[in-house]
Amino acid sequence: MEAKTRREFVKTVGTGALSSLLTARASASTPGAARDVVVVGAGVFGTWTAYHLLKAGRKVAVVDAYGPGSSRASSGGETRAIRMSYGDDEIYTRFSWRSLAQWKELSQLVGHPLFHETGVLWMARDEDPLALQSVEVLSRVGVPYERLTRSDLEKRYPQVDFGPVSWAVWEPRAGGLMARRSVHMLAQELARLGGEVVAGAAVMPSGKGRLASVATQDGRSFTAASFVFACGPWLPKIFPDLLGRRIFPTRQEVFYFGPPSGDARFRPPRMPIWIDDIAQWYGIPDIEGKGFKLAQHAMGPAFDPDSGERSVSPEGLLAARAFVGERFPALRGAPLVSAEVCQYENSSNGDFLIDRHPDFDNVWLVGGGSGHGFKHGPAVGEYVAERVLSGGPVEPRFSLATKGTELKREVT
Repeated sequence: MEAKTRREFVKTVGTGALSSLLTARASASTPGAARDVVVVGAGVFGTWTAYHLLKAGRKVAVVDAYGPGSSRASSGGETRAIRMSYGDDEIYTRFSWRSLAQWKELSQLVGHPLFHETGVLWMARDEDPLALQSVEVLSRVGVPYERLTRSDLEKRYPQVDFGPVSWAVWEPRAGGLMARRSVHMLAQELARLGGEVVAGAAVMPSGKGRLASVATQDGRSFTAASFVFACGPWLPKIFPDLLGRRIFPTRQEVFYFGPPSGDARFRPPRMPIWIDDIAQWYGIPDIEGKGFKLAQHAMGPAFDPDSGERSVSPEGLLAARAFVGERFPALRGAPLVSAEVCQYENSSNGDFLIDRHPDFDNVWLVGGGSGHGFKHGPAVGEYVAERVLSGGPVEPRFSLATKGTELKREVT
C-alpha cells in the first residue's frame, strides 16, 4: 500500500456510527439453513464481526466450541483495559478510540455496566520514547490526555510508590471493560437480532478454491457464502500447516488481591487502571468488588487452550506479591482473593491477523490479539465486516505475509 493510501486508511479508521437496531426473532440453530456468513469463534473479534454483519442485513451464524466468553477463551477473563496510548502506532489509537464509543453504546443498549471510566495511567521514565510518541499521536487524533509530573502523581495517588517512574500519560476517558460479561451480552444481542449462536468445535477445512461449508467434530455441517475464522488460540489447531508456527498461545497469570476492609484507595475513582510497560506489569483497580488486579504483560510459556491447567503457579504468585508490595505498600501481605489463568494469542510481531486464507477466496482469518486485542473488538469487527462485504485491500500490517515464525512482539 502506498504511503498516501496508508495515511488515508489510518485517518478514516473510526468513521461511521452504530445504526438503530430492529428487533428480530432469533432463528433456530439449524445446520442446513441458508446463511451469508459463518463466523467460527464467539470471542470478542468473532461476536463483533457477526454483529456488524447482522446490522448490514446478512444472515449470520456464530459457531464456538465452548460458547461465548468461556473460561478457555482469550476473551473470557473478568476485566480488560481500554486505552488509546500506543506510541506511534496510530492505527491502534484510532481503532481503540472508535471502539470506546461502541462499547459505551453497547453498554447502554443492553442495560448492563460493560465499561467503567476509571481513567488509565501510563507510567513513564524520563525520555521514554513510547510515552512521548503516545502524547504526539493522542494530540493528533484528538484523544483527551494530561501529562503528569512525578510531583503530580504523588499528590494524586499517595497510596502508590512510583519508584523509577518520573512522569505519566493520563487518559481520563479510558477505563475498564467487563470482558466476559460483554461477550455474553453481545452474543445475546446477536440472537435477538436473528443471528445463530451455536455450540460446536470446527474442524480443519479441506480443499482449495471456494469453501462450501464448515464441519464440526460432531458431524454437523454449516454452509454459507463466506466464512470468518476468528477463533483465537484455536487458529493454529484448525490450520496447523498455515498458522501452526505463526500464532503462539501463551499462558498468562492474573492475580486479584484484597485491599484492607473499608479502604477505598484501591477502588475507582481514587485508583485508576495503570500500566508500567517498562516493568511489564499492569493493574486494574478493585472494580465491582473483584479485588485489585495485577498481571504481567510479559509473554508466558506456550499453552494449550483446551487441555492446559488453569491454576496459578507458586512462582507467579510470589512475583506478583513482591511487585504489589513494592509499588503499593498498603497491599503488602494482602490476601489473594481470586486468580485466573488465561492466554495471549500472539502473532509473531503483535499486529493483528486480518487476511484472506491463501487457499480459499471466501475465507477470512482473524486473530493475533496478542494481549492487547480485546479493547479493539468493535473496530476490528467493523473492519472485517467491511472486507467480507465489499472486499478491498487489506492493511499490510494485518496481512498473513507479515506474520513470521519467530515470536517477537513489537506492539505494546
